[in-house]
Amino acid sequence: MASPFHVIVIGAGTGGMCLAHGLRRAGIGVAVYERDRTRSDGLYGYRVGIDPDGSRALHQCLPPDLYETFVATCARAPRYFNMLDEHFDEVLSLRLRDDTDPVDSEKSVSRMTLRQVLLTGLEDAVHFGKDFQRYQTNPDGTVTAFFADGTSATGDLLVAADGTRSRVRRQYLPHARVVPSGIVAISAKVPLTDETRNLLPPKVFFGISTIFAPKGFFGILHVMEFPWDRAGRVKGGIGGNDAELIAQWPGLLYDNTRDYINWGFAASTRWLPGDVLSLSGPELVTVVRELTPTWSPTFHTLLDRTDTSTCVPIDVATSEPIPAWPTTNVTLLGDAIHTMTPGRGVGANTALRDAALLTRRLIDARDGRLSLLEAVHRYETKMIDYGFRAVLDSRKQQGGDNPMHRPVIGRLALAGMRTAMRTVNHLPPLKKKMTDDLYRYRGFERDDD
Repeated sequence: MASPFHVIVIGAGTGGMCLAHGLRRAGIGVAVYERDRTRSDGLYGYRVGIDPDGSRALHQCLPPDLYETFVATCARAPRYFNMLDEHFDEVLSLRLRDDTDPVDSEKSVSRMTLRQVLLTGLEDAVHFGKDFQRYQTNPDGTVTAFFADGTSATGDLLVAADGTRSRVRRQYLPHARVVPSGIVAISAKVPLTDETRNLLPPKVFFGISTIFAPKGFFGILHVMEFPWDRAGRVKGGIGGNDAELIAQWPGLLYDNTRDYINWGFAASTRWLPGDVLSLSGPELVTVVRELTPTWSPTFHTLLDRTDTSTCVPIDVATSEPIPAWPTTNVTLLGDAIHTMTPGRGVGANTALRDAALLTRRLIDARDGRLSLLEAVHRYETKMIDYGFRAVLDSRKQQGGDNPMHRPVIGRLALAGMRTAMRTVNHLPPLKKKMTDDLYRYRGFERDDD
């Protein structure tokens, strides 16, 4: 049966590709236009935490065998969530659940690995080297996207999945602003070797650890161990089905991700050099070292062992929520409409949630239960609500206006937080409640239509 309508997706990121899979499975025509020239461009691989919201979206949209490949290519899941001080002394440690459910569980994945999974099976639908310039709506109700190479594409619905600097959003919703949060983050990888493995105590090695320090400085550590070794061969001890999926998966040919320790450091721009965003990897490591003279020697050893080619600065940005807009045949998902800080770790998951929700509403349109515009309107109504709530939550957690960044108030706020968390750490009922709240926020109990 011919597709009742055709969808153009601008951007082959996490949300856009999840949507494309969902539409393909539903028999809805879809084409994705990506600025990168090949599927191996941008070989970065920092961690993404996929919570049950994200997993349910991927499970809904991906073909079953590809979802199994996604699960098989995830890194080892974290066992602890830790809060440390700058000396690496424990403030709080929560034992995470031993979830084995392939869907309703917390997962760690490399961005590049996830990218390769999502590109698998849609090679004919993804058009690389397409630098979107503008769109126009046509008298017959269609919409046309124009690209820098002089080509164009026409469809019934255009979906902006082109990220924080979305050109679609700038044309469609020029009043929807993305502003600096006042925070710059610096992140890098340390190759995982016998030496670097032994630097970290077990709870830190097997967990995700946050560091809250004076001046509002923030750090994060997590270890990513994958089912393949440094040569790309499946490791021993990997289950037979997973080993077969990985060995047959073509995405590993394009994926340079190998076991590593990821460290991150974030601070208010007032503490950083004015040219921090243009510094080289070695210069960025020097900046972090000079700002953390009293931090744990272990942290400085990690700085010494850093692969400086992976060290990048990120000007953390955030959307400013706007009221709902009139529905048309242009819509948006993910960072293109609700860019958020990493403060609550739900940015990618919210994009996946968008993709799954939009897929369901477009299936309603396919089946005649809704018109195309009614389907988009219902999607936008719900997405605007949960998306901008997530923006505000993440901004409270990590923003330049957080009291932690103020010299006097920040010191008092830090001391108060540490005292409260140390108290929780010694009271099992409070630890259980805090763990339950963490899981609830990350989608373990959400019933999302």
